Amino acid sequence: MDFKLPDIGEGIHEGEIVKWLKKEGDAVAADEAMVEVMTDKATVELPSPVAGTIQKIHAAEGVTLEVGKVLVTIAEKGKGTAAPAKVDAPKAAPKAEAPQAAAKSPVEAIQNDPEDSGEVDPAPRKAPARQEREVTPVKAQKAEHEALPYEILATPATRKMARDLDIDLRQVQGTGTQGRITKMDVQLAHEGQSAAAPRPSHSVATGMSVAKPAQRSTQLQTNFAGGDAETRIPLRGIRKKIAAAMSHSKHTAAHFTYVEEVDMTEVVKLREEAKEEAKKLGVKLTFLPFIIKAVVPALKEFPYLNASLDDAKEELVLKNYHNFGIATDTPNGLMVPVIKNADRKTVWELADEIASLSDRARNGKSQVEDLKGGTFTFTNAGSIGGVFATPIINHPEVAILGVNAIRKRPVVIDDQIVIRDMMYLSLSVDHRVVDGADAARFMNRVVFYLANPVRLVFA
Repeated sequence: MDFKLPDIGEGIHEGEIVKWLKKEGDAVAADEAMVEVMTDKATVELPSPVAGTIQKIHAAEGVTLEVGKVLVTIAEKGKGTAAPAKVDAPKAAPKAEAPQAAAKSPVEAIQNDPEDSGEVDPAPRKAPARQEREVTPVKAQKAEHEALPYEILATPATRKMARDLDIDLRQVQGTGTQGRITKMDVQLAHEGQSAAAPRPSHSVATGMSVAKPAQRSTQLQTNFAGGDAETRIPLRGIRKKIAAAMSHSKHTAAHFTYVEEVDMTEVVKLREEAKEEAKKLGVKLTFLPFIIKAVVPALKEFPYLNASLDDAKEELVLKNYHNFGIATDTPNGLMVPVIKNADRKTVWELADEIASLSDRARNGKSQVEDLKGGTFTFTNAGSIGGVFATPIINHPEVAILGVNAIRKRPVVIDDQIVIRDMMYLSLSVDHRVVDGADAARFMNRVVFYLANPVRLVFA
């Protein structure tokens, strides 16, 4: 039978073949995973619909295939060998430039955040020792039947970029975690320059070092000694999806940002007291679960912030459920996995689900269902730093809350100057739906609960 690339998610019309888990001639059981496919939303494993033998693979690793095109021909068990049907498969590249095999792990395991880190920001990465080396532009060797060894660590997007720039990854030294080759490494190899090891930044709020994930940078070093002064990178995949979504949101929603400060001293104490219990439960307890618990009753008081606007029908849709998106920085770009029914979950359950969803997102293992159905979004750059931000709404939602760094500051309480753990919250709303006064009242309720978290017992 011919197995065609299925419609694996809303709005998905193509997918990149990341890795074949089976090769031609291998036996496969019904529902056994046989291939990893990356879309602009997630990386998924596709199972075999029948038991049998892989007869012919129609799309090699690295090829982008449209939904409905034949992916693989399977000789069903007990039915003999059927001749594969002629298919309109993508034209194979010449042997000299055949797609190179993917790494054994498309994205290597990423270290867990330190215990005092922000909730969803990238895990700190230990920079490899910087080596003084001379790198010249590395052109891919055109040897027939030669594939990259599995020991080379690089994401599918990085491998694709290397192919486009004609770079041989075997001759590029990776600066990512465990020696992973990043896009920056490929860019610098193309320009004939050595890549510097990541330089971690310091967070005053948490006392931790945070390296820029995958060393994405908006400033590329240029080689003015005869090399190209610019590098052009095709806008595709997740980055293209992010660009389209952000542009649509900014050009559609009437953005308005309201900033309020909150005294987090009692939450800091409560979290500190709960650390031992968290260790026993095997849960990494961060500040975000407490903030989520404070936002839930505030949203119930001001339901217009937990809504979406149907522009086509000109209808405001109030959501009676609370699915919270958690903006997560990953090596492949911004992902927003969603905690379903957050209002029904305990602090422990929220902490566990945040860790699970963000880990899957960073490792490129998010399922399409992980990224759907949000009603309100949180974005957190607190562990990196910053006073406050003006977040872009995750359209068609109408509100997003920016969580910023917690810092000790002198404040006046009862005419006395005292040191407290203070934080700014940045709320962006769609002014077409939410008035400024309601945004301010909503924030007042969030501050009310966070300043004294015991009040959440009665919320």
